Amino acid sequence: MSEEKLNQLVEELSALSVLDMSKLKKMLEEKWDVKAAAGGGVMMAAPAAAGGDAAAEEATDFQVVLTDVPADKKIAVIKLVREATGLGLREAKELVESAPKAVKDSAPKAEAEELKKKFTDVGAKIDLKPV
Repeated sequence: MSEEKLNQLVEELSALSVLDMSKLKKMLEEKWDVKAAAGGGVMMAAPAAAGGDAAAEEATDFQVVLTDVPADKKIAVIKLVREATGLGLREAKELVESAPKAVKDSAPKAEAEELKKKFTDVGAKIDLKPV
């Protein structure tokens, strides 16, 4: 597959909502008769750099986790969850009520920090976990 087609595919997948991603995952599992590993446990750590350099690379992708929502700020947080994920009202409300819960499983550093700022501005608490 050409690099242009791969880039186009990446862009299309990046535009999917969380709900659509979940549906796609299920469809691929059924088509390929496989089960996706939870938490990406199949990845192996890279070997240490030659020369004993202990400095680790800075993470570029983060999981955005909603950890706490004050009761009086719930509606504003639900609106932000819908904006960030594309979820419907019911799904966004369930996500907010089940905190701590991941709002985004993987987001570039800039996007993750922007989301954290938006959520903290309305009173929610967000953790960013390197992926």
